[in-house]
Amino acid sequence: MSKIILESIHNPKALNIIGAGLAGTEAAWQASNLGIEVNLFEMRPKKSTAAHQTSNLAELVCSNSFRSNSIKNAVGLLKEEMRNLNSLIIDCAEESAVPAGTALAVDREIFSRKVTEKIENNSKINLIKEEVKNLDPFKNRTTIIASGPLTSDSLSEEIRKLTNQKYLYFYDAISPIVHGDSIDMSIAFFGSRYGKGSSDQEGDYINIGLNKEQYTSFIEELIEGEKIPLRDFEKAIFFEGCLPIEVMASRGVDTLAYGSMKPIGIENPKTKKRFYAVIQLRKENLTGEFYSLVGFQTRLRYPEQKRIFSLLPGLSKVKFLRYGSLHRNTYIHSPRLLNLSLQLKKNTNLFFAGQLTGVEGYIESSAIGLLAGLYAVSKLKNEDPSIPPATTAIGALNRYIIECQNKDFQPMNVNFGIFPSLEKVIRKKVDRRDAMITRALNDLKKWKEDLFLCKI
Repeated sequence: MSKIILESIHNPKALNIIGAGLAGTEAAWQASNLGIEVNLFEMRPKKSTAAHQTSNLAELVCSNSFRSNSIKNAVGLLKEEMRNLNSLIIDCAEESAVPAGTALAVDREIFSRKVTEKIENNSKINLIKEEVKNLDPFKNRTTIIASGPLTSDSLSEEIRKLTNQKYLYFYDAISPIVHGDSIDMSIAFFGSRYGKGSSDQEGDYINIGLNKEQYTSFIEELIEGEKIPLRDFEKAIFFEGCLPIEVMASRGVDTLAYGSMKPIGIENPKTKKRFYAVIQLRKENLTGEFYSLVGFQTRLRYPEQKRIFSLLPGLSKVKFLRYGSLHRNTYIHSPRLLNLSLQLKKNTNLFFAGQLTGVEGYIESSAIGLLAGLYAVSKLKNEDPSIPPATTAIGALNRYIIECQNKDFQPMNVNFGIFPSLEKVIRKKVDRRDAMITRALNDLKKWKEDLFLCKI
């Protein structure tokens, strides 16, 4: 253990956070706003990972999308709750947003830079760029482990020993990013599904329409394309919400046409007829210099990505900024190991947060970081933690990762299926959803005012 780390954690009234990703920075922000001194440890840039590209905090390594911004969607509701809880991540995401229809997408470089600046300029947060390899000095200090699914080998071994079990894991795939000026706009066109754009009348996405023959040929190439093999001892366990495009293609010829390449809501601007399938490209930055292929996360070898994607209309001369790739995400069995306030049952000084707990998605990871920050503050103030109601999106997510009864515990995005049922039976789905949203926001307001945040 370095001398810098040992000197940093001498104060028993300070909160230590290991990992300055989405969850770690959110936890640090929440605790600092409540007057707590925070030691935030981040190993980059001294030691990087296979997926990170910069030294900025909260770098997004997969998509640049935070998904739907509509409150009618569970993740949109979770965002609204986090806005009400003064979320750092939501604030920075909105400050760095790029046009993406009804979704919240960001310029990833601007986003991570804003998070970094706000953390570095916070007088209560001491950012320490050192790798934590040994957890022993932290076991008697209030500490949040938020090192994420790409935790270093040395810290992974420490967590494995601490939890007395092997890690669970799944594979996550990344979509390619291409240069916007290499897309043939005589074939491609701007537009948003159902015309729901946010930037101008043209629409927020670049679209490329395919007829049935073009689509079928593309599916065949995906299935036959050479993939990067997994190691002999590993199974191909993928998160269902982010499957490689070639895995989706192998499930049936029309799977993608009903999924990420669905043509519904988009028509040929010249003929006004619907395509058989549509490829959408989303802005990666505000200038429109780079675009990501939506839903094209893949483990195809790089030369195969170049060959296969260049066969598509409008992409024959496409230039890649970054090819798609696959990385292994690890997480712990939270239902066995943690209590409801995200503390390790065998050592309540230690909290876990973010994707390491078994949530999936940028917003979900940030939300669990937010809660871990609040729970850790309660411990430092010798108060009982105040758990958000299960009727809220953030409370439902909290309870899923702790109370999941499935022996095969799997990562989960927030969804209305993990919310408790309404007391009154409502037959129409849209009315039932509206009632759940209203209940969630009302209960969040009461929790914020009456249970914990009123003490700020």
